[in-house]
Amino acid sequence: MATAAQWIEGARPRTLPMAVAPVIIGSAAAYGLDAFKPVNAVLALLVAVLLQIGVNYANDYSDGVRGTDDVRVGPLRLTGSGAAAPRQVKYAAFASFAAALLAGLALVLLSQAWFLLLVGVGCIAAAWGYTGGRNPYGYLGLGDVFVFVFFGLVATLGTTYTQAGTVDWAAVVGAVSTGLFATALLMANNVRDIPTDREVGKRTLAVRLGDEAARISYVMMLALAVLLPLLIAPDRPWVLLVLLLTPACLMPSWLMLRGKKRKSLIPVLKQTGLINLGFSVLYGLGLVLTRVLA
Repeated sequence: MATAAQWIEGARPRTLPMAVAPVIIGSAAAYGLDAFKPVNAVLALLVAVLLQIGVNYANDYSDGVRGTDDVRVGPLRLTGSGAAAPRQVKYAAFASFAAALLAGLALVLLSQAWFLLLVGVGCIAAAWGYTGGRNPYGYLGLGDVFVFVFFGLVATLGTTYTQAGTVDWAAVVGAVSTGLFATALLMANNVRDIPTDREVGKRTLAVRLGDEAARISYVMMLALAVLLPLLIAPDRPWVLLVLLLTPACLMPSWLMLRGKKRKSLIPVLKQTGLINLGFSVLYGLGLVLTRVLA
């Protein structure tokens, strides 16, 4: 029987900034459009966080029953370690998805954006299909694409749309940047697991690229994510606040390029998540200041 602390660890708190960051950016973009709605923002945050937790439990279950997590370097996995029965972990994933669906339904009712119901169902299907089902796309090297789309574009633009009824270039640029951070976090995780993933036939993008190229791609994603706001800086100069994150990107980049021991890559996940969160705060602040000081 897993303890409460183990269930919390199994929810992978280090990944939760990936869920929070898009909502901050999307809400700030809505504020820039003079359409910020706090209740909608809170509901969007609930949807994002519950989906992230559901994804984490679903991956724990699916990887655990496949034997992918039998030998691993990194935080506890409930199923693979035997701390919790596979059925319990699967039910925890389904409960998280159900709660996310309820929060999403409330958000759709408030925003009247009914097409987002289909988007929500697609998000849950993608969350389960990452490592679950007969042909999990995470084992085919497509996980990075889906993370970018759902934890970047969909989460950010969906947040803005449910408040403003439209999106603008500020929302799009923020969505792409936070999507790149989320993908970089996944890349860091998968680089660490290349040896064990290769053995069990899990062909992640990191496995396909190879160790060196995968590490370089992580650094490139961080750099592009930080620099993208330059595209809208002429009209929104305060978004240049995100350049303050440049020093924070140096340590995880160095660890990715030089850290040969797999355990040395574990802190990169937390650092990347915090960078993503910091970016969302600075970028969002930049959008708010641009409107306030206009």
